Amino acid sequence: MSNYIESLNWRYATKKFDASKKVSNEQLETILEATRLSASSYGLQPYHIFIITNSEIREKLKPVSWGQSQITDASHLIVFASKTTFDNNLIDEYVSTIANTRELPVESLKGYSDFMKSKLVPLPDAVKENWASKQIYIALGNLLSAAAVIEVDTCPIEGLEPAAYDEILGLSGKNLTTIVAAAIGFRSDEDSTQHYKKVRQSKEKIFTHL
Repeated sequence: MSNYIESLNWRYATKKFDASKKVSNEQLETILEATRLSASSYGLQPYHIFIITNSEIREKLKPVSWGQSQITDASHLIVFASKTTFDNNLIDEYVSTIANTRELPVESLKGYSDFMKSKLVPLPDAVKENWASKQIYIALGNLLSAAAVIEVDTCPIEGLEPAAYDEILGLSGKNLTTIVAAAIGFRSDEDSTQHYKKVRQSKEKIFTHL
């Protein structure tokens, strides 16, 4: 566990990536699998993740990402898009996956299925999208931590225009909308921020034991 804390202290929001260094397939698969295994409310994972290496697409995304160099210089750009709405089908598909994975009859999960439908499906679309986006941030946190453990640099990016991303990535009509992105790769020697001391609230200020 001490190594994990060291990894979290090592990571920072990389401002300048070395464009000549690429994340290996093995490293990428580790990061993506950690992201896939993230906790999610009910286990539903109401989102989709795009792994972008295409340089033309990334050049188009850069201007609508406040011109940040990480968009084009990082090894990979990961874009998280949440579902804008959902109905019973999302839950039915998930319950089917549970049944197949655990070798259970679908009928045995009816109570759980009905419970999820009663709590989620009646919600207004805006609430559904907000709930889905919260699940994305759990996955994003896992991505950042997993990458740090294997010493791959990252930068979470909220400084972007979701509607423009949606248009460039062709998300219109796919019931998806961009929420956040993450650049992954390796820090440039010229990135002076890597030498800054990490600043976080003190334990006394952020924690209350009751």
